[in-house]
Amino acid sequence: MKPLTLCLLTCLAASGYAANIANGASTNVFDIRDYGAKGDGQTFDTDAIQKAIDACGNSGGGTVRLSAGTYLSKPITLRAKMTFLLEAGATLLASTNQQDFMKTPGDWLAKGASFIPFISGKDIDDVTITGKGTIDGNGAVWWGEAEKARQLVSGFTLPRPGLVVLTHCKNLRLSGIKLLNSPKFHFVPTDCDGVVVEDVTIQAPAGAANTDGIDPMACRNVKITRCLIDTGDDNIAIKASKTKIEGREFATENIEVSDCTFLHGHGLSIGSEVVGGMRGLTVKNCRFDGTENGIRIKSRRGLGGVVEDISYSDITMTNVSPAMSFATYYQDSSQAKMPTNDVAQAMTNGTPIFRNITIKNVTAWSTNNAGLIVGLPESPVSNMVLENVHIHATRGGLTIMNAQGVQLKNVTVEVAKGEPFTVINSEVTGLPLAAAAPK
Repeated sequence: MKPLTLCLLTCLAASGYAANIANGASTNVFDIRDYGAKGDGQTFDTDAIQKAIDACGNSGGGTVRLSAGTYLSKPITLRAKMTFLLEAGATLLASTNQQDFMKTPGDWLAKGASFIPFISGKDIDDVTITGKGTIDGNGAVWWGEAEKARQLVSGFTLPRPGLVVLTHCKNLRLSGIKLLNSPKFHFVPTDCDGVVVEDVTIQAPAGAANTDGIDPMACRNVKITRCLIDTGDDNIAIKASKTKIEGREFATENIEVSDCTFLHGHGLSIGSEVVGGMRGLTVKNCRFDGTENGIRIKSRRGLGGVVEDISYSDITMTNVSPAMSFATYYQDSSQAKMPTNDVAQAMTNGTPIFRNITIKNVTAWSTNNAGLIVGLPESPVSNMVLENVHIHATRGGLTIMNAQGVQLKNVTVEVAKGEPFTVINSEVTGLPLAAAAPK
């Protein structure tokens, strides 16, 4: 079997990603100012932008150019074989009127309200969004009500538009741009094949509810590299759909995250929706600073599926809370809430199965506990290797519960108080002798 990285690059090349790069150099340029855009930050430029996009699409492809200026807009829809170029000093700014994003205008807070993303596209291939410019979702007009709703119902995500949502596409590339202040998730490629996100900055305030950075959903062959993500929720959340996808054993396959920096946010997550199955994630050479969670896999009965062949390496974390969390009791996975007296239940299509996970060359400083490796009584976490892992924690150690085949190789956990390791109903090798006694 080829190494994951080689496989990923081979798949991207075979699927036509090279054509997507060439598309960025197209001689067909459609400047939105030629279609009437003002770029004054006051006049809506939606019609001019969409006319330029449609002209590009109707001509067979090319580059839609936004030169320096602030372009106020309602939702727009991309076309195939196009490069959406935001030059230095260009800002595409979302409307602050919630009605502009509603599929059916009305009370945007009403139950069942549905929204259109700021930038969307479906069944379009060979699309690049690039440049030194900015896409700003003007999310402040949405976040207040979202936080109120989350406070009333823990874990609830108030419906809102995403910033960039592209569905069932091949050969997507985001390069160099800034994505700011999304009402909800910033970039959501859904059921896409061949996605590259490089040198992208994604930012939203730490308290902005559900403002995930990048959320690949049921995607294959994804590369995320050299990005800075500083958000109010998951920096990256890799998902595998809520149901099985016909004809695909794994909804999500071959994901690589490398050389990224994560600041505020909830870390690099898998889940919670993984019923469709996921395999083949490599995370390497990344830095976490001030994130709530570092690396984690989160799911629970009913949302689970197979998550396998996961590799984390050469990672540094500072001021995280905690360093790692592999939990099948989401959202009851804190040490205070874990049901240590849980009994095995029947396996279903929604049972979380975490297996074949490697964590290597990781150094972390946690302001909370070191972390969790927690399976279910009927579905233990299995075949997990921690090698050259060193965690400094202030509030507690590493809890391993309902796990089999966990190997610790040169692993240290230093805690300000409490035990460095707590092992419950698990098979672990490499523990210090004092921690090796079963509990």
